[in-house]
Amino acid sequence: MIENQDLDKLLEKLPGFVKKHVSQHPQKKKIIEIIMDLGRRPEARFPTGPEYLSQKIISWQDMDYIIKRINGFSNENRAGIEHTLHRISCIRNRQFLIVGLTCRIGRAVFGSICLARDLLESGKSILILGKPGVGKTTVIREMARVLSDEMEKRVIIIDTSNEIAGGSDIPHSAIGKARRMQVSQPNFQHQIMIEAVENHMPQVIIIDEIGTELEALAACAIAEKGVQLIGTTHGNCLENLVKNHSLVNLIGGIQYVTLSDEEAKRRKTQKTILERKTYPTFPIAIEINEQNSWTIHENVQASIDSLLCEKFLITQKRKFIKGEKVIVRYNSSQTNHLTKKLEPNQLPKFLVNTTWNIQNISSNFHFTNLQHKKKKVYLYSLSHNLIREVLSKLDLCVTLTKDVRKANVIIGLRSNLQQNSKLQKLAREKNIPIYKVTRNTVYQVVKLIQFIML
Repeated sequence: MIENQDLDKLLEKLPGFVKKHVSQHPQKKKIIEIIMDLGRRPEARFPTGPEYLSQKIISWQDMDYIIKRINGFSNENRAGIEHTLHRISCIRNRQFLIVGLTCRIGRAVFGSICLARDLLESGKSILILGKPGVGKTTVIREMARVLSDEMEKRVIIIDTSNEIAGGSDIPHSAIGKARRMQVSQPNFQHQIMIEAVENHMPQVIIIDEIGTELEALAACAIAEKGVQLIGTTHGNCLENLVKNHSLVNLIGGIQYVTLSDEEAKRRKTQKTILERKTYPTFPIAIEINEQNSWTIHENVQASIDSLLCEKFLITQKRKFIKGEKVIVRYNSSQTNHLTKKLEPNQLPKFLVNTTWNIQNISSNFHFTNLQHKKKKVYLYSLSHNLIREVLSKLDLCVTLTKDVRKANVIIGLRSNLQQNSKLQKLAREKNIPIYKVTRNTVYQVVKLIQFIML
């Protein structure tokens, strides 16, 4: 993969003492953001963490120096630099004076879609999920170039914040021959999406950060016209979209259905269940876990149905390693109905890692004993579906057991475990360590299992 970031064009806009330090920094090619706040030292953010750039404090004169060298800020408090992908965002005080600047480095990474080239060639619409800063915009920028230059398709980019093709009226060369439609205000993005289809006959439309219900509905309307969509949205996994009322239409929508007594008995479910309304707007979904590690849902329809039916998901994990090698691994398991049912008000939460010291259970237990055993985990008051999803993503050899006597690890919610003295007594007798989490969330469980296994 080859990077093009034009960092010098951004440094020219910054004060001399900041420019000098960044230019001489050995890790300048990996810099993510440069932060400058009034009355504080300038700071650079790297994948490994933040680092101060100078002992000097940012003054009003430094702020004025930068502001006079950029084109001016939009209604979104953003500004771009001509012929680059960099973005400068400002923080204002109550008098609307600028007191803080965030200079985000924009990169064109050629070859960044090697993990999903086959999906792109399928002609199906693709939805990309991931937390902010993980690289979603970089991926769709490269997709635009490949679709327009190599596959010779008519591509239109809806560039609301000028983050995909840069702040200039002339689009950045990183998007290839794709055309760019700018949006004057974010509230008008859904209208520009429809206008692009009606006026310019695209084969592919690319949208960054679908975030409102109107934009989701516009995407559905475009998909019905036979246009391929490439879109991004914030969210770690498909389950986030299931719980997001504004964006749930992207994956087919969710509705309550009341079953007859016989059907409920046959399915072994409650009479009122959740089902998908219609076909997903995006048949393929990509979860960007890390820059070179993606989780692929090649059949979003089946994945959503499995989630709603409390069945285990079958996903695909793709990794890129040095030496131009791509590893593709399928994570599959039997689809057993689970006892815990999906509740409409349970939103996925981001976690706080909390574990309980195993010495509180048994002073004779040695943690290294687990390293040489196949883990058998007994869950107490935790969602089996959540655990299976975590295990599939981590690709670990762990077995869930319903018999606590056969387990060599117990995992459960802190509040419930503290009330179960019988289970704690049995764990002491069997020399089984207990780990506790404060919340039933993906993040906490991931951190806990990584701690146990590694």
